[in-house]
Amino acid sequence: MVRRPVAWAVAVLLFAEALGVAALNWFLGVVVDRQDMSLAGLDPDVMSVSSKIGGVVFGLYFALCGLVALLVALRDRRPAGLGRVLLVSVAVVHGLLGAFTWGLVGWHAFLFMMAVLALVVLLLMTYDAPPEPADAAPGGTEPITPPAPTTP
Repeated sequence: MVRRPVAWAVAVLLFAEALGVAALNWFLGVVVDRQDMSLAGLDPDVMSVSSKIGGVVFGLYFALCGLVALLVALRDRRPAGLGRVLLVSVAVVHGLLGAFTWGLVGWHAFLFMMAVLALVVLLLMTYDAPPEPADAAPGGTEPITPPAPTTP
């Protein structure tokens, strides 16, 4: 089965990405704080704190999505409800980040974002429908049983 290794890979990548995003934004907040320059009249302290808060929020978001992928891997069941919504949203976020990284960072970062996007979509597609029981009818209805004979 391909499902479990994909779920494990998605979980590990999202946890690593959560740590990386939080650390990068924290570092950028520290750099802005030490530069002590304003951008278009904004207070440097506000920019520094908002960068740190944004890093923590996005790091927690990616960690929560990684937790959903980890639970999918441990339970070997498809995500439902909020977990599915989180995985779909993290796929959309990686598509958008991939578009931005192509122009701002380079094609290496774009390829990484597209690989994570592909793994998240693969995770969602492999756990798409629950398996049908062996004795179920083809349409997913009740098993077909012949009618009981009637005696006059």
